Amino acid sequence: MAFQRYIYSHTNPITFWSAGLIIVGFLNNWFTHIAYVTDVAWIIASVIAATPIILRAISALKAKVFSIELLVGIAVIGAFAIGEFEESAIVTFLFLFGSYLEQKTLAKTRGAIQSLTEMAPTTALLVGDDGTTEEVDVDDLEEGNVVLVKAGGQVPVDGKVIDGTGYVNEASITGESRPVNKANGDGVFSGAMVESGTLQIEATQVGDETTFSKIIELVEEAQDTKSPAEKFIDKFAQYYTPAVLIIAILVFIFSRDLKLAITVLVLGCPGALVIGAPVSNVAGIGNGAKNGILIKGGDVVESLAKVDTIVFDKTGTLTTGKMTVADMESYTDDQTLLAGVAQIEKTSDHPLAQAITTNLAAHIKDDATTIETETIKGRGMVGKWAGHDLYVGNAALLKDNGIKLTAEQLTDLHHMQDEGQSTVLVGYQGALAFILGVADTVRPEVPGALAALKRQGIKHLVMLTGDNQATAQAVAESLGIDEVHADLLPADKVTFVKKFQDMGRNVAFVGDGINDSPSLATASVGIAMGGGTDVAIETADVVLMQSSFTALNHAVGLAKKTSANTKENITIAIGVVIFLLIGLVYGYIYMASGMFVHEASILVVIFNAMRLIGYRPSVAKRPKPAAQQLATN
Repeated sequence: MAFQRYIYSHTNPITFWSAGLIIVGFLNNWFTHIAYVTDVAWIIASVIAATPIILRAISALKAKVFSIELLVGIAVIGAFAIGEFEESAIVTFLFLFGSYLEQKTLAKTRGAIQSLTEMAPTTALLVGDDGTTEEVDVDDLEEGNVVLVKAGGQVPVDGKVIDGTGYVNEASITGESRPVNKANGDGVFSGAMVESGTLQIEATQVGDETTFSKIIELVEEAQDTKSPAEKFIDKFAQYYTPAVLIIAILVFIFSRDLKLAITVLVLGCPGALVIGAPVSNVAGIGNGAKNGILIKGGDVVESLAKVDTIVFDKTGTLTTGKMTVADMESYTDDQTLLAGVAQIEKTSDHPLAQAITTNLAAHIKDDATTIETETIKGRGMVGKWAGHDLYVGNAALLKDNGIKLTAEQLTDLHHMQDEGQSTVLVGYQGALAFILGVADTVRPEVPGALAALKRQGIKHLVMLTGDNQATAQAVAESLGIDEVHADLLPADKVTFVKKFQDMGRNVAFVGDGINDSPSLATASVGIAMGGGTDVAIETADVVLMQSSFTALNHAVGLAKKTSANTKENITIAIGVVIFLLIGLVYGYIYMASGMFVHEASILVVIFNAMRLIGYRPSVAKRPKPAAQQLATN
């Protein structure tokens, strides 16, 4: 066992010692012609290079697995037995050198994990009760501890800012390179970099429980999770290797040509076929991790590549999830009334009132006198402004108090409502003063992103929402969504997802990762725009840490590219085997040259997969401006 460990740990030096001995043999052949030097050099090169190969073959046989090393080991022993020392030396060296290059290039495809791991902070400045700081190991931190992070430092915990302001680069978490301004009450992630300012942060998650640690663990597991193509190839290899052994034996029985039989063993090694799918999988998932897209395994990549129907939640997914005053019609010259409206709405905790208060905050003066208000159930609110009643509510409130709308005003009101906006009317001194349209606005990148999804091969876009039909229809029409269903409970959304699947569609569901968890779990692929929430990471198959549709386009395009890349690698591998067999039949391919082509094919599929590391989707073309003020959920 100790000998085996020693050989494995020194495989790379053995590879280069083997190369040196092969060169010595050729140099002696060409120049010095010293007796026995060439054969001795090649024999030693064969023995030392074959040792790790044969040891791996024996280990595989103990596990009842017929490995590539078994084929190469038998071929090398056979070549050695018939005195083909040059062939055995070259074959063993090429196999080890191919493994060396394979390890190096695979390590590069796993660069996203390595770079993330290197970003993980190891120490933190712990703030004591007396305000002093002490440098401690991050593993010693506990929830509730307060840490100090200065400009240029890394955030060591998940938590919230309790003092200070600064710009934080969260690229290691979200993939978004632009710094985000953080102030009191804002959440921050472990691994983020404070680019300017100083922050005191109260820890809410520490150690392995931080989002950053979970991301590293998730991507590591994902890169090791096999795709359907990999699983097929693994099963194929179980039968392929013994089949090659049997063919080589039959070739020897019928031809009595041991060298030909050994050459069949060498050329039959399915190296490129075995490595082609995993390296594509690793590179694709690594690209996603680098760009804030967490894909949970090769099987998810394959499923996402096949998706033809994407189902969206509305609020917080297609829309920002934040209420705002999207439109306002004015029928008075007295704009100071807006100050009164703001002060009245300030006394209410209704979502519409809060949106209006935020929008009209600039109209409230610091020394403004608080208005006494009265709430009329089902109607709205009334307050005194300059000695007169100021009504803020619905049309029924104004009608009850003798305020009638003109035909023009009714048209404006119906227009806002048709666009899905929730309307608030303001009446003063017997007349309508304002109509405010409050809406949950569409994310600005959504129209272009949905058009890009269509170009990426998504055939059907569906929106499911708990909102009313008018609002949902307005959103769908403005975005070009093919199908919309409203007034749904979470269980109803699951029913629709199953219905689409029963129709033979490959369905992805895009939600916020919290209230849409049942649909995320039911769909063929659940995609959470969860901004790194624990529920999103646990529930969904794909997590878009930026919560952006640009990332969604990237994820869909990356899955299709990765799936296509896997198929390309399989085609290359099979093509090379066919080429080698034809060359062998016609006498153009021999053992050493065949092994060279075999190892070259492994590098070709690896380098082909590495193209995925730099994949970026084409920029979504923005459609002509469409209505983007949409109603609330």
